[in-house]
Amino acid sequence: MDYAFLQQYWWFVVSLLGALFVFLTFVQGANTMIFSLSKTEEERRLIINSTGRKWELTFTTLVTFGGAFFASFPLFYSTSFGGAYWVWMLILFSFVLQAVAYEFQSKPGNVFGTNAYRWFLIINGIFGPLLVGAAVGTFFNGAEFIVNKDVMGAGGIISSWANPAHGLEAVLNPWNVILGIAVLFLSRTLGLLYIYNNVNDEGIKAAVPARVIANAVPFVILFVAFAVYLLIKDGWAVDEKGVVYIEEYKYLHNFLAMPVVLLLFLAGVVSVLAGIAMTAIKKCSCGIWYAGVGTVLTVLALLLVAGLNNTCYYPSLVDMQSSLNIANSSSSEFTLTVMTIVSVLVPFVLAYIAWAWRAIDKGGLDKSELHY
Repeated sequence: MDYAFLQQYWWFVVSLLGALFVFLTFVQGANTMIFSLSKTEEERRLIINSTGRKWELTFTTLVTFGGAFFASFPLFYSTSFGGAYWVWMLILFSFVLQAVAYEFQSKPGNVFGTNAYRWFLIINGIFGPLLVGAAVGTFFNGAEFIVNKDVMGAGGIISSWANPAHGLEAVLNPWNVILGIAVLFLSRTLGLLYIYNNVNDEGIKAAVPARVIANAVPFVILFVAFAVYLLIKDGWAVDEKGVVYIEEYKYLHNFLAMPVVLLLFLAGVVSVLAGIAMTAIKKCSCGIWYAGVGTVLTVLALLLVAGLNNTCYYPSLVDMQSSLNIANSSSSEFTLTVMTIVSVLVPFVLAYIAWAWRAIDKGGLDKSELHY
């Protein structure tokens, strides 16, 4: 395991965690439809109880994703989290609202009332995926920062932001917004597929298929538009000497240079569409698993092409040579080696999550649970 392999391995790990997080935003997506998908108080409680069993997985995966990024690529962490802090603070704040809502909405004597806390869940469900998608868009479209590598180890300021918006300017790029809205509609689609699988209530299930189509159509349109844009746009590449330059059709070249990643992407897209069709057309409850696996594969492939094959995964729009790639932003070889040894525990953690998921969801939810 040489240094280059360790850097690529940890980019894969970070990308996988990011892909898992995007899948788990089905919790946020389902919560945006607490009122529109239900007609009675019992139906609303069923939806909240269903997502309430999984919200901690989403939050934990987000924190793990941030921790893994910090440990393996600390220069990105200090540059983006320290510079574009308004975006990350808003994302974190929306998830704090979610945690508060689940904790206090059903407790007697709460100050705001039950429905106020449910609106907290809706706010998180809308702005969480939207802002995360816009932030990921900067991996391809760049951000306005400067990295002063000359002061590394000397105690000076390494990274600085080039504008007072500190990350909020990301929404001025229409393609970042398109990706953010696509992630929002994806989370809503996945949320509907999950509810159809997890909640045993005829009233809710009858309303799901039509809403799956209503949310899947804009998701597919926006995602295809972003995918086409990505394949034809220029990208930031880095040569053997570490010099950054613009390469035409960079992400198309990445897919062609890494056929395994291309196959992952295509398989993921097909799997997502199959999962949507299973629930929307065939009324099959297993659609969430096909769409979930497809989401993980698709997002994983996108993040891999953003960072592998000598690509700058965080381009600087004000100083090209400040752009970050996995070679110039990673931890030391010793740190990555130790982390790699510890990472052998990851499959056991995933196995535990799968076991716990199955144990919690065995039999699904129905109205009888509400009376215990």
